Amino acid sequence: MQVILKEDVANLGYKDDVVTVKDGYGRNYLLPQGKAVMATESAKKMLAENLKQRAHKLEKIKQDAQEIAAKLEGVTLSIGAKTSSTGTIFGSVSNIQIAEALEKKGFAVDRKVIVIKEAVKEVGSYKALLKLHKEVSVEIPFEVVSE
Repeated sequence: MQVILKEDVANLGYKDDVVTVKDGYGRNYLLPQGKAVMATESAKKMLAENLKQRAHKLEKIKQDAQEIAAKLEGVTLSIGAKTSSTGTIFGSVSNIQIAEALEKKGFAVDRKVIVIKEAVKEVGSYKALLKLHKEVSVEIPFEVVSE
């Protein structure tokens, strides 16, 4: 089943992508949730026309994402967490704490675009990936320190 995504869906695609999914996933999740529409011929033609009209606006969004990525290139974060005597964190560090730390540095970044590949459960250095645009991403190093 081919669908056109109405919004970004993690591990599937970005808005306005035409993707092939299993029938059950499309019929039972994507379509009822309003995250996609069926990729009929008329829907594909409408998508092509809309993309042509939005090309300039999308280029501006991409340039803004590249500017933010350039500013974030040299940023390193230090996140404090309560730890045990062995250095194990009570709980874990998530994208919410990274978004708050970036906010304190003056960068307004949505927590949904922050991806942490490994679980942060101990004191140490880690990296987070910020997917600012489907073609623009930047890696931010951060260090977890004991409070």
